[in-house]
Amino acid sequence: MSFLISDAMAEAAAPAVQQPGFEGLIFPLGILIFFYFLFIRPQSKRNKEQKQMLAALSKGAEVVTSGGILGKVAELDDNFVKLEVGENTFIQVQRHAIANMMPKGTYKALSKKARS
Repeated sequence: MSFLISDAMAEAAAPAVQQPGFEGLIFPLGILIFFYFLFIRPQSKRNKEQKQMLAALSKGAEVVTSGGILGKVAELDDNFVKLEVGENTFIQVQRHAIANMMPKGTYKALSKKARS
């Protein structure tokens, strides 16, 4: 029986496990900060730029929709934009479907190429 008692004494003499402190939180916090700067911040910056572009939209601006349609803004309201995509050809798209504003003259130059 003495062999059981020696095992019990050996277990009791084991050092206590310390709980992780602040040092244990450094790695998870570092991962969160990394993901913030890699994903969240750039996406919110793009959203802000998109909102500013849509707010600056005016009649006569040349735009490209998210579907790739190039047109000139004929009319606009709070929710919809009427685009001229050809000579006396108009379509209506939702305002948030406007992806980019094009430089002045892009629509005119491409419409001339199409007529030739």
